[in-house]
Amino acid sequence: MHISRTDLNLLVIFDAIYTQGGVTKAAEVLNLTQPTISHALARLRERVGDQLFVRHGQKLVPTPVAHKMIAPVRSALQTIETTLADLEGFDPSSAGQSFTIGIHPLMEDMLIRPLCARVFASAPGVTLNSVLLDRRSVEADLASGVLNAAIDVFLPLPGTIHRQRISTGTAVIVARQGHPALEAPVTLESYLAQRHILVSARRQGPGPEDIALARLGHTRTVALRCQQIATAMQLVAHSDMFLTMAESYANYANIQYGNRIVPAPFKAPAIETFLYWHANSDLDQANSWLRAMIAETIAMPGGR
Repeated sequence: MHISRTDLNLLVIFDAIYTQGGVTKAAEVLNLTQPTISHALARLRERVGDQLFVRHGQKLVPTPVAHKMIAPVRSALQTIETTLADLEGFDPSSAGQSFTIGIHPLMEDMLIRPLCARVFASAPGVTLNSVLLDRRSVEADLASGVLNAAIDVFLPLPGTIHRQRISTGTAVIVARQGHPALEAPVTLESYLAQRHILVSARRQGPGPEDIALARLGHTRTVALRCQQIATAMQLVAHSDMFLTMAESYANYANIQYGNRIVPAPFKAPAIETFLYWHANSDLDQANSWLRAMIAETIAMPGGR
């Protein structure tokens, strides 16, 4: 297949059908008529020599060839879009881009509100999409442009994925006001005597504090495992359970609950948060602006 004989609009339509799972929704997203989308799909099928999508119930399901095509197609489209955007320059005050950020659920509640305030103040026309970060596909998602940026703890990713450390925090204990165990400084012995909450998006496995304790030859009693820090903060405020988390997150998440925050009685590894993006976006003015907004939001008081 020679690129000079291929209408690049067909690839835009291919991406939309793949993403939306149907001709009708793709037409709505691209603001085109349904017959136009169907005709384009027929042309691309003939050009590729494959059905690309087969009907399964109410959806069009990608064939193996379509699955193989999608990542390089998205990467190519992103490169073209980035090149054209750079030629025009990026002006936040008049920008209308849509940015998608992959973020860990534990961080979304603390970051998105102050990030939105900061972003929309200087770029009222942009759109932000906060989506669940899938660590299994983060490399492909950043490479293909499905994600413009990602925020998570350290991830072992290849050199094509660039990272910037945006937050480092030490472990602290969060407990309710008047908790009897806080009448004196918390020792390792009194810490281990408590019942604990573990916040994790995973179904099982230890938290970083459990790993640190195991290295010291200790285990704690995890009475509750939940997914959201806000849920844990509410439970702490109305129980005698301890919550151990990064100090930077604790200070922000605790604003509306008024729990006490005290040092942890053991040394845990620093809890670091990183911002990730693809190397192709290094010089992209819009992506650079987005990364700066995220880093500045994390650094601001109450926004980290």
